[in-house]
Amino acid sequence: MGSRTSPVSQPITIRRTVARDAKRLTRIVRGSRAYAGKYAAAVAGYRIGPDYIEAHRAFAAVGAEEDGGRILGFYSLVLAPPELDLLFVADEAQGRGIGRLLVAHMQSEARAAGLDRVRVVSHLPAEEFYHRVGAVRIGTALANPPAVPWDRPEFEFRIPPE
Repeated sequence: MGSRTSPVSQPITIRRTVARDAKRLTRIVRGSRAYAGKYAAAVAGYRIGPDYIEAHRAFAAVGAEEDGGRILGFYSLVLAPPELDLLFVADEAQGRGIGRLLVAHMQSEARAAGLDRVRVVSHLPAEEFYHRVGAVRIGTALANPPAVPWDRPEFEFRIPPE
C-alpha cells in the first residue's frame, strides 16, 4: 500500500469477486512490496481460494481498458465480528487512489449491512494509509508467532448512518 495520493486517472469499477479471481488475488497478496524483506514469510504461502471468496464479502477494483480490465486491488469485509480482513492494491497500481476507493466502498457495504464500526488489524507499513483514510487507532494486536511474529496496529472505521 503506497504512500502516494494522486487521484485515479482512469475509471475503476468495483465489483464482487468470483471464484475465477482467486489466483489474481493471491498474486497481488504474495507480490506486495509491503511484505518484502522481514515480512515476506507472512504471505509466502498465503492463498486466496474460491472457498474464501464464497465465504466473504470480497470486492475487486477492476481497471479500464488500458489496465487490461484486470483486478488492481481488492478488499474483504467480514460482518461478524465486523472486520476488514484484507485490503491490497497491486504494486503497479498504487498511488492512483484505488485504496481510498476500496475503503469508501467498504464503508458503504458496512453501512448497508447495518454496521457502525469495522475493525482492521493493519500491517505495519500500511499504518499511515489507514490514518489518511480516516481510521482511528484503537490499540495493538499482539504478535501471533509463527504466522505473525510482530505486533500490529489495530484501527477502527466508524461508520456513520446515512
